[in-house]
Amino acid sequence: MSFNLDLKKVFVQLAGISYNSAEINGPGLRQVYFAQGCPHHCKGCFNPETWSEFGGKKYSLEFLIKDLEKNYSMLEGITLSGGDPILQYKLFLPLILKAKELKLDVWCWTGYTFEELTTFMQTDYELVTFLNNIDVLVDGKFVINKAVKNLKTLEEQEKYKLRGSTNQRIIDVKQSLKQNKVILYKFN
Repeated sequence: MSFNLDLKKVFVQLAGISYNSAEINGPGLRQVYFAQGCPHHCKGCFNPETWSEFGGKKYSLEFLIKDLEKNYSMLEGITLSGGDPILQYKLFLPLILKAKELKLDVWCWTGYTFEELTTFMQTDYELVTFLNNIDVLVDGKFVINKAVKNLKTLEEQEKYKLRGSTNQRIIDVKQSLKQNKVILYKFN
C-alpha cells in the first residue's frame, strides 16, 4: 500500500474508537471508528456530541493504521460510524485500504442515501475509490418516528437489526455499484 501523503501529518477527527465491538456495529468482532462531525442533526440522535466537527480528538492516520495492524487478527472487520464518516472519507481512505489489505470487511454508517453518494461520485474520483472499498453501507438519516425501538415485536425489531430507524437500509455496496441499483445486504 502506498500513499502520496505523510501519514504522521494527516489527522482524522474522531469521537472515539471502540475496540472489540461485537455484533452491534456489524457482524463479528469489529473495531469501530466514531467520526466527529455530522451535518444531519437528526432529532433523537443517540450521538449528538459527535455533531460538531471540532469535538473529539485528532488521531494521526499513522497511529490508526499501526493500531489496526496490532489488533486485526481477532477482528472480522472495521466499522466507520459517527457522526458521519462521509465528511472525512478522504482521510479514512488509507485506513480502509489497510483494512482490505488485512482481509477485513468494512461497514460504514451515513446519513446520506446511497443515491446521494452515487450522484456525488460523478464528480469525485476519491469518493468512487472510497465506496469501492466499503463492503456494506447503512444509509439514511435517523428518523425518530420510524425508530426501531418503537416496534412492538422482537420479530419486527430483528428485521431491522443494525439500524436506528426503519427507513435506513443495509446495502451490499459492491453488488449495488455493479448492478447500478440498491442491492440489500443478505445476512447469513
